[in-house]
Amino acid sequence: MSSRAGIYYWKCDRAHALHGTTLKGAERDAPQAARLLTGLLRAPLDAPDLELRPAGGQGNHLTFTAHAGHGGGRTWFVRVEDGPEADDYMEVESALLASLKAGGLRVPAVIHSDATRVHAPFAVQVLERVEAPDLNRHFKVGELDLNAALARIGEAVAQWQALPVQGYGPFDIAALRAGAGPGRFKGLHAAADDYYFLNFERHLAFLVERGFIEAAEAAAIRDIAQAHGSLLRDTPPCLVHKDLALWNVLGPPAGPYTYIDWDDAVSGDAMDDFSLLACFHPAAGVRAALDAYASRRPLPPEHATRFWLHLLRNMLVKSVIRVGAGYFERNDDLFILGAGGGAGLKRFTLARLRAAADALREGRNSIDYE
Repeated sequence: MSSRAGIYYWKCDRAHALHGTTLKGAERDAPQAARLLTGLLRAPLDAPDLELRPAGGQGNHLTFTAHAGHGGGRTWFVRVEDGPEADDYMEVESALLASLKAGGLRVPAVIHSDATRVHAPFAVQVLERVEAPDLNRHFKVGELDLNAALARIGEAVAQWQALPVQGYGPFDIAALRAGAGPGRFKGLHAAADDYYFLNFERHLAFLVERGFIEAAEAAAIRDIAQAHGSLLRDTPPCLVHKDLALWNVLGPPAGPYTYIDWDDAVSGDAMDDFSLLACFHPAAGVRAALDAYASRRPLPPEHATRFWLHLLRNMLVKSVIRVGAGYFERNDDLFILGAGGGAGLKRFTLARLRAAADALREGRNSIDYE
């Protein structure tokens, strides 16, 4: 049994950091894994004629579509975590998906899940296949009303925050396995600020070492975060998706939407997911999401300061991932890149990181940035 006790965010804090994020071509298609999975999944899917095909994912997981009936029958979506850390958080994610679906949130049904690595050298999850593109595709071709879409997402955030959780940070698999009840989803940390500052110094040091920011700017970021960190001590915990972005929301432009990729979910602050939206989108859209959320669930005290704190933290994480994975040097079809390619993404990343630091320094109590 593994633990994420030392993890703030898996993709940059895992022992084999950024594993899987740079795979292309045959490595991404993983034919050997596909052959093994084909044999393993025939019985649980009751599909003797099962066929797996690469799904073209660009994240840290290998992804496939599974087909029964020679492609004309049933289909599923298959995800594989093959990192050498033997991470078993797919078990947590599968339990979260089941609970969220039972609560009425549109998420994929879990058909099969096995994170034990007893039958294969990886964890595998088979999900209901949602036959809809992600919202980022609609956005890139100009078919998405962004503010309206973010408002719908804000309503969904209010819905998933109703799931009872305890503690802070990644969820404890031991507590999950211990049984049902309010303590089933329990974060590994006792205090919100303990989780917030986990690996904070290491992330700053990495960005300085790689020349993304200067040592003086890193020190200023550290000081401004520490000056406001005590606010998090009074944070009631709630479920945080922690990778909320348009490519993790499926559906037609006007909805309904299905929410995917919960493998980074944690127990945390109510404003964290909204700060994740701000990692990509203009302030007007984030305000639309917050207004929709507030129509269903009260905003927490000092919600703007909490928002800026989490935007700062999440932009540090995204900076580490983007620098480490070489995103700023890429100009191909990577899903995160816009018209400006890697260079444009670097400028945007720096600007949004500095916007959060400036807002905290100024004591800004509104969600307003360029």
